[in-house]
Amino acid sequence: MTENFERVALIGLGLIGSSLAHAIRQRKIAGHISGYARSEATRRKAAELKLADSIHQSAADAVRDADLVILCSPVGTYGALAQGIAPALKPGAILTDVGSVKAAVVRDVLPHLPQGVSFIPGHPIAGTEQSGPESGFAELFINRWCILTPLPDADPSAVEKLVKFWQDCGSNVEIMTPEHHDLVLAITSHLPHLIAYNIVSTAADLEEVTDSEVIKYSAGGFRDFTRIAASDPTMWRDVFLNNKEAVLEMLGRFSEDLSALQRAIRWGDGDMLFNLFSRSREIRRSIIAAGQDTAAPNFGRGVPKTQ
Repeated sequence: MTENFERVALIGLGLIGSSLAHAIRQRKIAGHISGYARSEATRRKAAELKLADSIHQSAADAVRDADLVILCSPVGTYGALAQGIAPALKPGAILTDVGSVKAAVVRDVLPHLPQGVSFIPGHPIAGTEQSGPESGFAELFINRWCILTPLPDADPSAVEKLVKFWQDCGSNVEIMTPEHHDLVLAITSHLPHLIAYNIVSTAADLEEVTDSEVIKYSAGGFRDFTRIAASDPTMWRDVFLNNKEAVLEMLGRFSEDLSALQRAIRWGDGDMLFNLFSRSREIRRSIIAAGQDTAAPNFGRGVPKTQ
């Protein structure tokens, strides 16, 4: 595979940033990887893992001369980062990100950018509940979707280069507007995380059920919620604060459906419950058929990272 970019800068070296570093190096997508992390401990660990060819103490130094700059930190940091790196971005560079919300990213980043820089927001829909530079692996993006949300005046050639970048990382690429992205992700990702956090919190607050019982009998379904709820709290705080309208819309719909389910249980409406569960089962089967999960039982043990 030939190099797409002479120099790629990764701003943030957590799960996504470190996984990109592994993928870029393994597939020879760039000649030089530069990296930046806010904390000295993360920079030390990234250097130890050889995630980048150069690791910098400032984001501006990391992006200097880079052809592609990828913001890989929590979305709440993007505005300040964009302001800090703007003077160092070279003309013709592509700036993108990996955040789980898009309209807020456009709002926070675009005003700071100089002329001649192509800003193409992006979101690889891939991840685990792990975080930190040691959690990354090159296969994270294989057969996963990456959504790009270029603005109406985006340079088509820059969009094409970024599409190829993500394809070379193993992803399938879809293009949509920032607003539509935020609505889709509110129901497929953001609301499930909110529910998981709340269920775990509710269990922790139950006085009639001990913590040891919650842990002991967690295979009853609670375990799967705890995996989601173990995700990076900083990242998810920023997601909910920056996609509040779409999340509140989906939460309202969910609450209405939950009330209907509550009534069905109260009044013994078995047909309604059976039909709902059957439809939900078909959705699960469709996800497996699309290659977005495996049907193999694992019970939390020995799942290959590429699945």
